[in-house]
Amino acid sequence: MDADPHPRQIDLFPAVASSLEQLSEGCRGCRRCGLADGRLQVVVSRGNPAARLMVIGEGPGAQEDASGLPFVGRAGQLLDQMLASVAIDSNSEAYICNVVKCRPPGNRKPTALEIAACRPWLEQQIRLVNPAVILLAGASAMEGVLGIKGGITRLRGQWRPGEQEPLAGRWLMPIFHPSYLLRNPSREQGSPKWLTWHDLQDVRRRLNQLESGS
Repeated sequence: MDADPHPRQIDLFPAVASSLEQLSEGCRGCRRCGLADGRLQVVVSRGNPAARLMVIGEGPGAQEDASGLPFVGRAGQLLDQMLASVAIDSNSEAYICNVVKCRPPGNRKPTALEIAACRPWLEQQIRLVNPAVILLAGASAMEGVLGIKGGITRLRGQWRPGEQEPLAGRWLMPIFHPSYLLRNPSREQGSPKWLTWHDLQDVRRRLNQLESGS
């Protein structure tokens, strides 16, 4: 397990929120891990809380920490563009959040302890938004939601039915994180960007099927 640079005892699970407004308020007061010590803002979500699609990323970066919104930097702009390429508007047709709500120092990956400390908030988000489809952007999101470490290249693009609450009845798909695609900009056949575009086409088809009831 990764070492936590700010080790502390994780408190008991936070109180269950009855609304996303209560959840946001609870997150703003959260001190369950050391990330709270260095944050400017808690970054809870953006998008439509009634959307059928939830996108879960890794954690806030510098721009997200400054704005209080997830995926607003270069990676977020690319995510918006790629969703738009399959006719998904990120503001009206998706709800976007992260496995951790506070920025890890230096934009490093969140540790296993930090992911575990924030998981009760994420589980409450999933219950309150009640999405039919969840996209897991990157290995940290896949680990935080499914408990699977590594293997994003092998597992991306594969549908996984949710089994235990709060995932039961939902469809989940891991995809490459947009920041990885920024480092690998080729659109040639078989490239990460090409593969992700095809993954998102599959997501669009799944949403269409759910909307039509087929």
